[in-house]
Amino acid sequence: MSEGESRTFPARPFVGASIAVIRDGRVLLASRANEPMRGVWTLPGGLVEAGETLAEAALRELTEEVGITAEVVGVLSPTEIIVRDEAGRARHHYVVHPHAALWCGGEPGPGPEALGVRWATLDEIAGLETTPGLIGTLREAFARLDARGIA
Repeated sequence: MSEGESRTFPARPFVGASIAVIRDGRVLLASRANEPMRGVWTLPGGLVEAGETLAEAALRELTEEVGITAEVVGVLSPTEIIVRDEAGRARHHYVVHPHAALWCGGEPGPGPEALGVRWATLDEIAGLETTPGLIGTLREAFARLDARGIA
């Protein structure tokens, strides 16, 4: 993020990448340590840096946030997160490009951007407070792996 550029009331949307890492029928979730949506469960991810592909950003964020490695097996449908203030102005605006991935190694632990981590099934996720659109993204990730015969 360039100097003087704010994530609050931005002049333009921020581009992010996230990653749905699947292991033994479960997906890895992280509880957000930062606002917006502190404490809400989501996929590991963050902003894409200049010169970085979406997949590279997702894998970098995975390692930084939870300390594991994975192999990207597909790109999923993007999610827009727009949080408006009481006057209707865009307080936050992110376009997040999620990826489906298979766990390769390491045991997850929360880094500086995660309050906690957990492996969860789709049924378990239904009872959690999650970021907008997460369940649809996860259904798409599991379907992508099922179609390849690897879920």
